[in-house]
Amino acid sequence: MLRMCSRAGMVKPWQLGKPVSSTLVAGRNLSQQKGLPKMPAPPPLQQACELYLNYMEPMVEVKELKRTKELVEEFRKAGGVGERLQRGLERKADNTENWMTDYFMKIEFDNRNPLLGSSKSGCIFPRMDFRDKKRQISVSCLYVCSGTLLAEYIRGKQLCMKQYEQILSSCIVPGLEKDSLEFYAEKHITVAHNCQFFVLDVYNSDGTPLTVDQLCVQLERICNSSLQNNVERVGILTTEHRDIWSKTYIDLIKDKTNKESVLAIQNSIFTVCLDGAMPPDETFDNNATEQVLHGGGSQWNSGNRWFDKGLQIIIGEDGTCGINTINSNADGVVVMNMCETLKKLQVMQSPLEPLPVPQRLHFNITPELKKDIEEAKRWSQDLDVRITTFDNFGKNFLKAYKLSPDAFVQMAIQLAYYRIHQQIPAALESVSMRTFRLGRLGFISSNSPASAAFVKAFDDPKKQKVDLLEKAIKAHKWYTNLAMDGHDIYMHLWALKMQAVEEKISMPEIFIDTSFYKTLDKGFYPSQVRISVETICFGAQEPGLNEIVYGIMNDHIDFTVANFKSSDTGKENRTHMTNPVQDALLDMRALLEQTKRAEANPDLNQ
Repeated sequence: MLRMCSRAGMVKPWQLGKPVSSTLVAGRNLSQQKGLPKMPAPPPLQQACELYLNYMEPMVEVKELKRTKELVEEFRKAGGVGERLQRGLERKADNTENWMTDYFMKIEFDNRNPLLGSSKSGCIFPRMDFRDKKRQISVSCLYVCSGTLLAEYIRGKQLCMKQYEQILSSCIVPGLEKDSLEFYAEKHITVAHNCQFFVLDVYNSDGTPLTVDQLCVQLERICNSSLQNNVERVGILTTEHRDIWSKTYIDLIKDKTNKESVLAIQNSIFTVCLDGAMPPDETFDNNATEQVLHGGGSQWNSGNRWFDKGLQIIIGEDGTCGINTINSNADGVVVMNMCETLKKLQVMQSPLEPLPVPQRLHFNITPELKKDIEEAKRWSQDLDVRITTFDNFGKNFLKAYKLSPDAFVQMAIQLAYYRIHQQIPAALESVSMRTFRLGRLGFISSNSPASAAFVKAFDDPKKQKVDLLEKAIKAHKWYTNLAMDGHDIYMHLWALKMQAVEEKISMPEIFIDTSFYKTLDKGFYPSQVRISVETICFGAQEPGLNEIVYGIMNDHIDFTVANFKSSDTGKENRTHMTNPVQDALLDMRALLEQTKRAEANPDLNQ
């Protein structure tokens, strides 16, 4: 899960001033990079093993726990394979700027699930009022021009800005075994309209960027020359499972024309998607979420995309505006700050001159490719994302009780999960690691022995629950600090596992044991995103797994829940994990209020 946001502070410039280069290490936004600390070396092996046992103990059966403890002891014994892998990992930490990000990226690109899953995230802007096509085009031009980039801070520490330079002029290129992230240095964007793609140069011959008026002329030309909507939806191929898309990709670019068109999309600075309207029978928030994240399905706008692109700006006919990014490029915080960027526009002026006609990109579709397109249409309609608002209380209420709002919501999610499944969830909460050079994400162990004791006792009238809640929140704070210091369990153990692959030794049994799979490989990741006026959206990882993101406002809490429609279990879980979380929040509030009344009136307890 790649969706952690943090506070923004000082202002630094970002604007479409010159072609974006792939060598941007010393660029505008990286002037203070050298002052950021390296990711610290991983903690001692013994500490990691103890933390792992504490984390997984509440989630497994007694026999599983006994077996896992035996495997952990074997793994960490003196002179054993664990010590060998730990030494290799420590050497890597000494010789790289950020060992955790290196392994994080390997995990990302080992994932062969479709990009429409957890590899995609987006941000929805406030709805616009488009009275006609010209207004839609005008707003598109403003988003293309320029903006202001906010440097970010968390707890007073500056955050790494490198990820911003990985969004523009980037594209995922499919590979048979592993995809690659490529960067380019061209002077054009691509525009998608009615599932047709065009190349639009955004610089004049003297190197100055096009003005808003010039862009409007060019976008009107594109729209007027692509009125038909019965073309083959080639872009929808990028929604497929990566194993399928990589094979189709090879077939697609065998044709010279197709290869040139694909490359023009890949090496563009970003893609602007001028969408048609969405179905009117949905609420705007849910409609906008689906449109920005995946286009709403093949019958709507999913074919009007190239999902491998690092950045797509979506402007819908019905007033939907947003951006769509790839999480392997950047985390959710970067997506959110990009949204802030696009709200502070600086219109640049340049001399007017005759403009070349935007170039239409052509594709030659064989019967085999047509069949692949039809198959891809089916999948893109499976993703299901829903937004709800819990408006009974928010941050202010929880702070009045001197409780961590994030930890409180995490406990509510765990309580809701336990009530449904009668088991403790394998819950990991994402946290930004951008206080370190090239930092990406770490993971907080949301469940602990303390949180397990709380959720198991909550519905037992004989148990004292407030003390258990306080202990659970205290434990969550401890695990949060541990993760933010670069010492989270998840990334450490996964790095040791991948170190075994790199050193070509037999995989230690601890990493192929069912308990490892259940607690670290198949968990779910409820995470907080600090948002302002926008809504962040994201895809589900795979059928049957919930994805939950929430934003805690002063007087309400926004929830986004993602899953797949085609999974009966997933659909049931999505429905259950919306209302029961709100029920848990209300029950926990009632607990606090009852305890407060009892303390104020001791006679009530007699």
